[in-house]
Amino acid sequence: MEQDTNEAVGRRRTALPALTAVAPEAWRALAARAIEPNGYYLPDWELAVNASATGRTGAAALAAWSAAAAPRLLGLLPVVSFWRALRLPLPALVSASPYGTLTTPLLDRTETRAAAGALLDRARNSGARALLLRDVPLHGAAMAALTAVLDAQGLAARVLQSGQRACLDATQDADDVLRDGLGAKKLKELRRQRARLADQGEVRFTVAREPADIAVALETILALEAGGWKGKRGTALAQGAGDNAFIRRAVPALAATGQCEIIALHAGNVPVAAAIVLRHLDRAFYFKIGIDERFAKFSPGVQLTLDLTRHLCADPAIASADSTAAPGHPMIDPIWRGRLMIGDVLIPLRKGDQMAAMMFTALKLRQSATVGLRSVVRKLRG
Repeated sequence: MEQDTNEAVGRRRTALPALTAVAPEAWRALAARAIEPNGYYLPDWELAVNASATGRTGAAALAAWSAAAAPRLLGLLPVVSFWRALRLPLPALVSASPYGTLTTPLLDRTETRAAAGALLDRARNSGARALLLRDVPLHGAAMAALTAVLDAQGLAARVLQSGQRACLDATQDADDVLRDGLGAKKLKELRRQRARLADQGEVRFTVAREPADIAVALETILALEAGGWKGKRGTALAQGAGDNAFIRRAVPALAATGQCEIIALHAGNVPVAAAIVLRHLDRAFYFKIGIDERFAKFSPGVQLTLDLTRHLCADPAIASADSTAAPGHPMIDPIWRGRLMIGDVLIPLRKGDQMAAMMFTALKLRQSATVGLRSVVRKLRG
């Protein structure tokens, strides 16, 4: 019976359209109605990534549409094949990497369960046996909707790995956040460093939003990043043609809709740190930071983050901020003490299908091997 069912699914298999086939207007309308924010899946960002970012182009659209006479986009998740993402020849889909560590699907808040169910059905009809979501909030509204649909279908998602990363409750008073996170002694030391930095010139925190300011600020952060350790490794955004094209397309486009800003810290006329911040609904996303390492003894990245914290806490439009940093990040974790549980989740698409169980085992083995290899590399470097 199971074989007959799978064969029937195979006969009605329908290929997923390219991500570029989704009308940007419908995508933007869905993003405005999303039940959970994801600045990295805003169309102006993800389409720019998809167009040229190294190793991240050519995604497909896992999309859910309403059945109305004038269909409305209810859900969207950019995806790639297992082979493309993990070099595993298995019939499954993986959430596409948007150059940020977050792949929360966009689900319409007015029809969330319907959107989640339709996305899963669309994945099944494409011939996939499982869906892997990487870097998703495990306790977020989108995952809750998917879990509810899976429960009703007698299915259950399985967490491959998880960790807690720093986030900011921007509804609190900034001084309280910083005092509770860093303590009076550390804050006093940072004020001393800032005073020493002021010896180089007046310390100013700036926020670029307007097109002309964004253009200048983007050049600043790209130069700072390329001048640091990423530049030495050859991984700075400005060093690859595809990545360079992506960021130069995405940032101005999002800034034009008020969904991106570039913050910077200056000592006199010299920028010592800068960062890109995305905005979606009531959440901010701390994407990219660059510092001038000549000023490292003044902790420019930390100083910039202190000012960003004050900036976001003073903004009534922002309720929270996702650091999108790795769990345990040494710079941001002591400052933003809120925690967001992020994980990789494997979703089986057919009840009783052993293929999904085999995929889970294969991925766990791959994960263990990767962790072991990294441990060996760290020891060799040490």
